[in-house]
Amino acid sequence: MSKQKYIWFLSSMIGLIALIIVGIVLFQEPPKKKEKVTHPKHHKPTYRATYHFTAPDQWMNDPQRPIYLDGKYHYYYLYNRDYPNGNGTEWRHATSKDLVHWKDEGIAIPKYTNKNGDPWTGSFVVDQNNTAGFGKGAFIAIVTQPSADGGKQEQYLWYSTDKGKSFKSYRDDPVMPNPGTKDFRDPKIIWDAQESKWVLLMAEGSKIGFYESRNLKDWRYTGAFTTQNIGIVECPDLYQMKTNDGTYKWILGVSANGKSIGKPNTYAYWIGDFTGSGFNTDQTVPKWLDHGFDWYGGVTFESGKKSEKFTKRYAIAWMNNWDYPNETPTRVEGFNGFNSVVRQIQLKQVGSHDYSLVSQPISSLKKLTYRTDSFDEIKVKGSKTLRASGDAYQLDTDISWSEAKNIGIRLRESKDKLRHIDVGIFPQGGYSYVNRGSTDQPDKSHKYVESRAAFDKNKHNVHLKILVDKTSIEVFIDDGQVVHSSEVFAPLEDRGISLFSDDGTAVFKNVKIQHFDSIKEN
Repeated sequence: MSKQKYIWFLSSMIGLIALIIVGIVLFQEPPKKKEKVTHPKHHKPTYRATYHFTAPDQWMNDPQRPIYLDGKYHYYYLYNRDYPNGNGTEWRHATSKDLVHWKDEGIAIPKYTNKNGDPWTGSFVVDQNNTAGFGKGAFIAIVTQPSADGGKQEQYLWYSTDKGKSFKSYRDDPVMPNPGTKDFRDPKIIWDAQESKWVLLMAEGSKIGFYESRNLKDWRYTGAFTTQNIGIVECPDLYQMKTNDGTYKWILGVSANGKSIGKPNTYAYWIGDFTGSGFNTDQTVPKWLDHGFDWYGGVTFESGKKSEKFTKRYAIAWMNNWDYPNETPTRVEGFNGFNSVVRQIQLKQVGSHDYSLVSQPISSLKKLTYRTDSFDEIKVKGSKTLRASGDAYQLDTDISWSEAKNIGIRLRESKDKLRHIDVGIFPQGGYSYVNRGSTDQPDKSHKYVESRAAFDKNKHNVHLKILVDKTSIEVFIDDGQVVHSSEVFAPLEDRGISLFSDDGTAVFKNVKIQHFDSIKEN
């Protein structure tokens, strides 16, 4: 072979090989791109959440409304250092600059330090005008304690002059004695700027009591809002928001149990008007901020940015349920309890005369991303397993279909495909759902396996944003108009992700999986 022919032959072979390589890359299904941002931290096998706030040890439950001051959010939650062998909660303190990373500040209101028992849920305010007389900027907390004489629920004042690091009891006598009702707890304080007074909401069985004060010590009853068919209400909430059409509305919220009428056991709310002494609404039944099984004791709070005072608000809740509070694999690791991610909520007009709260995960979560898997378009008839896996990530996708009857995503899937959590849309039935029945989960009665929420039967598309962590699934549907939050305890080795579409083809576009690093220090 001549030198010239040899060179031609060699060039031809190189070109052919290059074409084969290009063909292999182009015709892979599904197309996939990876964006490596940083290296993940080393993790030991654990059920401790990767990016959710968890109890440092022992037990936690109700969050107390955070407040922003001097560049950081001050957050308290109910904590039991003696769990599981001893009872009683106390207020433990944590701070955060971004509502993702948290610094433990220790116990701020200890339990059993006076005859009134342990501190339960309440709320605190920063008394900038020194209305209570403990100094300008003092932290004032009104807290439920079950008094020693028979466990009667009454309200006590605690104050802090060191910016919330430690609180002192104002006196042994309650500032709000029990008026003769079994349930009298969870005081929530707000400032009424128009009337220059403090307003307090109290959970009193199936009603919410309204009270007013000028000094946080002396309280006067002004009215009540009565609920129906949602059980005993807890953790009341009241705030004003500006809607996307420019109007202002008041929202009254409570933690409630709607199971008897086929509704969630989470955060119920009404939209209406605060009168200064009570609350009025045209709603005959409440709306729900979450349709899952595990978003309870929720609190909302103001953004640290004054420009967002009425347009944006944050929310956080305890991810557990009093029907099965101790059924968690984390107990063997020495702790039980974690919060939902902080979500941003807005009030939007969703119909000609209808308004609803919509939720999105707080945007600063994305800073935890260390790798991104992307798939431009995947057509699915039956099921298709992605070449991506994980146990701590945010997954976004747009899904469309014409005839398919059941469309969705299987998460935390085992290698043999037998274990998984299903997030889906069932158009024919007119609902979205999260089903945790095919993996380990806390409800041993199997009553609370699949959460559902209404979905328009005439729609043929949906956007899903799903947060997956070691022991939780949080699903935000169509701009967060519907959210499902639930505990799941998939085995640690189950990390697969599959797409499915039954009885028809669905198209999954813009599939983006952002893998999150840990918020814990190594």
